[in-house]
Amino acid sequence: MKTLNFASLRSTFLILCALAICAALSGCGSAPPAAPPAPSAVSVTADPLPAPALPASRTLDAYKADVARHIMHRNPERIFDGRLPPMLPAIVVLNITVDDQGQLTDVQVQRSRDPGASEVALASLRRSGPLPRPDGLMPRGAAMTFTETFLFGEQYRYQIRSLAGPQ
Repeated sequence: MKTLNFASLRSTFLILCALAICAALSGCGSAPPAAPPAPSAVSVTADPLPAPALPASRTLDAYKADVARHIMHRNPERIFDGRLPPMLPAIVVLNITVDDQGQLTDVQVQRSRDPGASEVALASLRRSGPLPRPDGLMPRGAAMTFTETFLFGEQYRYQIRSLAGPQ
């Protein structure tokens, strides 16, 4: 019977390690496996797929535009059509807080010099509730505060800054 010494065991071990490394590396350059073929027919009895969820990439500006359209739709008698005058009779800035369902939880006048215009803006906002849901802008159960500016023309009619054209 032949005996193995330490040197031959070491060289056998090194050869086996080199073979294992070569075997592992040989699969690195291969193409990924092909995708399974698509089914050729759709089952008529299959349950319909649910509608895709709204993307969570909605921006605050897009949400504010949705809110402005909603307010204007609910208060058509207060909308100022056309180009606003260069010197606005009143400007009202509101801090608006909504929950994740679009419910108005708080509203405060941040800036105004005309109490009558402030009342018109506040009443228009309150009449518009609930507001659109702020999907994708905050976690469920949270609240969000943003500002919106009401630009007043004649007779306490307004445009909302998020949708207003150039002045």
